[in-house]
Amino acid sequence: MREKKKLKLKKFYLHPVTTFILLTFLVMILSGICSLFQMQATYSTLNPTTGELEKTLVTVENLFGFNGLKYIISNAAKNFISFTTLSTLLISLIGLGIAQATGLIDTFIKRVLVKIDNKKITFIIIFLATISSLINDVGYVILIPIAALVFLKNNRNPIAGIIAAFCGVAFGYGVTVFVGSMEVNLVSTTEIAARLIDKSYHVALTSNLIIIIVTSIILSIVGTIIIEKIIIPKLGRYKDTNDLARTHEIEIIESVEEAEQRKLAEEIHEKKGMKYAMITSIIFALFFIYSLIPNLPFSGMLLDMTEYTYLDQVFGANSYFQDGFTYMVSLFFIATGIAYGIGAKTIKNDKELLVDSSKYMVEVTALIPMVFFATQFIAVFRKTNIATILTAWSANLINSLNFSGIPLIIMVVIIFAIVNLFNTTPTAKWTILAPIVVPKLMQANISPEFSQFILRATDSMTKGITPLLTYFVIFVGYLNIYNSNKRRPITIGRALKLITPYCIIISLVWLAIILLWYVTGLPIGNHIYPTL
Repeated sequence: MREKKKLKLKKFYLHPVTTFILLTFLVMILSGICSLFQMQATYSTLNPTTGELEKTLVTVENLFGFNGLKYIISNAAKNFISFTTLSTLLISLIGLGIAQATGLIDTFIKRVLVKIDNKKITFIIIFLATISSLINDVGYVILIPIAALVFLKNNRNPIAGIIAAFCGVAFGYGVTVFVGSMEVNLVSTTEIAARLIDKSYHVALTSNLIIIIVTSIILSIVGTIIIEKIIIPKLGRYKDTNDLARTHEIEIIESVEEAEQRKLAEEIHEKKGMKYAMITSIIFALFFIYSLIPNLPFSGMLLDMTEYTYLDQVFGANSYFQDGFTYMVSLFFIATGIAYGIGAKTIKNDKELLVDSSKYMVEVTALIPMVFFATQFIAVFRKTNIATILTAWSANLINSLNFSGIPLIIMVVIIFAIVNLFNTTPTAKWTILAPIVVPKLMQANISPEFSQFILRATDSMTKGITPLLTYFVIFVGYLNIYNSNKRRPITIGRALKLITPYCIIISLVWLAIILLWYVTGLPIGNHIYPTL
């Protein structure tokens, strides 16, 4: 008898860059097929001036052809340059690199964070990530690198820190502890849509405040449990080969007495450095707060004084506070890092400081090819209008439902969550959905404010698992920066596999919160309830 030889098939891995290229081609082909079948949709938008509905017909733009290729080639550079996420990330890394080079971050972790339980650190990161949408998307570009560094310096797997920060922002987006940019962007649309049923209806900016505060705490607790009990055990121990190599480069031979004297001198310098950094941080914080106070001498620098209300001045579309927040954070790290370096005597001169700080950014350059092709994929998909058509179809589908109460809410949640895979911008979705969904749910005795919260919840359920999210590429890129096995890149599929447990559990938590508030009738804001 002949023995059958078992063939071992090698596992096939696609680099994220290759995946984004293939996805771009797939979208082009899909646009051609959809255009051939004349895929289109009609949706209604609300005129903010008249409050009347204005119908718009949208069709699929075919990019599978000569004109499509011409568009892609001629707009490639523009699409890449307009991807402000990368520039914002680099700005934040400049400050973080200086703080790291001077030793501020290491000392802070050693003197402060090491005394805090690991689970509490995870909770803090997820909580900060969850409420970071108070200022648009800054959490993605600021907290991801910080979380990775904190976990690494705490002898924990930095990939777990990256997942905690990314998932905290993505799956808790729009959940804050105060009125933020989300309210400013959504409330006006919700109010105009509600007035299609009730001409005098008013939606307050604080209409979701109670429920989002409670939700932020719940999501942070559940997220911490997921990271600690599910994600970290799966990842295993982290092997930093670079650090291991560096520890063996120089062998310092010194006596016990010399070692003690050196340690004592370091502690004195570190204490002085932390004192300088603390004073600088207080001064910087006072300056920052003063720049947000209107009508004082030389104050209000970060406010858009063309707006009438204070919240619009802070969180409006042209707010200097939002546009300049990342730069302000970077300046904070630069100022406190230099102050620490002067006090701790870790800064020899400006040349060495800049050289050392730039080392932190070297590995980030690996993100550039990935970001380039990701931007092309996202731009091409948006150009096809497929996302807009799917959103319009979902609005019409909801309008045709003959459900009420809990079944209606569950169907809306499912439809919204699916749409979010293709249209990740909540304001863009709500512009199309609100004129249909808000009146539909009002007729089912569900308040417009609760409809708005359902959108916020569903926007968070699936935001983190779609490559169409502009920050998804940053997440995948950072996973590969800290990937110990450089020969085997972390693919998009593997990245999605890592966060799938988080997505599923948090989505169920979101649904439970929605249903719990609806059944109990608890207030979602000041004298605002789920039902009318």
